[in-house]
Amino acid sequence: MAQWITEVGERARTRLSTARRVPPFPMAGPVEVRPASTVEDGIPRGIKVAGAWAWRIVLFVLAIYLLLRVIAALRLMVIPVVVAILLAALLEPVAGLLRKRGVHRSLAAAIVLVAGLVVVFGGLGAIVTTFIAQFDTLTGRVGEGLNEIQSWLSSGPLHISEKQLSDTVSSLEKQATANRSMLTSGALSTATTLGEVLTGFFLVLFTLFFFLRDGGQIWSFLCRLLPRQAQLPVARAGHYSWYTLVSYVRATVLVAFVDALGIGIGLAVLRVPLALPLAALVFLGAFIPVIGATLSGAVAVLVALVTNGPVSALLVLAVVIAVQQLEGHVLQPLIMGRAVALHPLSVILAITTGVVAAGIVGGLVAVPLLAVGNTAIRYLAEHPDGEPTDNRAAPGTEPTDDDERREEDAEERAADPERERVENASSGIRPGSVDGEIKDQ
Repeated sequence: MAQWITEVGERARTRLSTARRVPPFPMAGPVEVRPASTVEDGIPRGIKVAGAWAWRIVLFVLAIYLLLRVIAALRLMVIPVVVAILLAALLEPVAGLLRKRGVHRSLAAAIVLVAGLVVVFGGLGAIVTTFIAQFDTLTGRVGEGLNEIQSWLSSGPLHISEKQLSDTVSSLEKQATANRSMLTSGALSTATTLGEVLTGFFLVLFTLFFFLRDGGQIWSFLCRLLPRQAQLPVARAGHYSWYTLVSYVRATVLVAFVDALGIGIGLAVLRVPLALPLAALVFLGAFIPVIGATLSGAVAVLVALVTNGPVSALLVLAVVIAVQQLEGHVLQPLIMGRAVALHPLSVILAITTGVVAAGIVGGLVAVPLLAVGNTAIRYLAEHPDGEPTDNRAAPGTEPTDDDERREEDAEERAADPERERVENASSGIRPGSVDGEIKDQ
């Protein structure tokens, strides 16, 4: 009996041990758990990608819109600062030369600023004096010119009668009388605008002084606000962008001076009144590429028409066209082409956007901002780690069609270190000059 109980216990323990090792049901393979189906399962991949891009583009456009609204709200501060940056790009080489001669940076900035004011106000004084001296003569010539134009309209190919001309003049006088209140409000608006211009003028002077004095320290401070990984690339991108801006401003001033000189000489030879003020207008208009010189030249032709008659106007038109052809085919490729390389379509779109957003000042600063952005974006795209360019020159100063030629030039420089040293010395760009201040501080 005891033996039977022992055998039964042994069999029970054996079965229990076997049951622990073997699962209660056979496993045919790994268990596959399928997630529940969703709506996205039926959407094609192309639609998903397009949707992902769409909401990102919407956010990007919204961010740009909000930025433009902020700039519009702060235009009294933003526009003077931008103008001060452009003037600093023009005057900084002179201030840097004074600092190298041992002049204190504050004194160097003050000397350059005062000298610039003397040149500007001296030129304005000469223009105003010329206008006042020729005002009486101009008034008489304008009256004679208008009578000549009126007689040409009545006896010329248009055959406009005297009655039609008189009715047109009377209609204009009636509209001016009816809109007198609007003209009065416009005068008040002009007074307000004059106050804004004076405020902006003094803000430009104040900002320009500190840009000339502490421009490098200001840029270093702004770069140190960025994450450490982005400090060097952004600093070097700003360095190349600054040299692009300096080159652009220098080239623009030279081209504008040649335009004003050529058209001014033509006006003086043809004895057109206000030759000096019109030349100054051409000089200022040349700072707006493509359309600025055309508009200022049209004003010169109109003045010649109402003062000296159609023949003089046609001769002035010929002079303006000749100067613009010289600018477009010689000066722009030779001078401006070495500063920036922008497609004409991008220039036109930038000017249009600037004029719509900020008026004349927007058209003035649109192209230099585009040139600076082109240099910075191309540098960061090609050198994300902040290393210097192959030839130590700012990217964006050569057409994008010349990539193969640039690669060949880079290979030639790598094979000839002496050539690279000579080019660096002639360009004035020192290796490591961008990030040295940031690393030291």
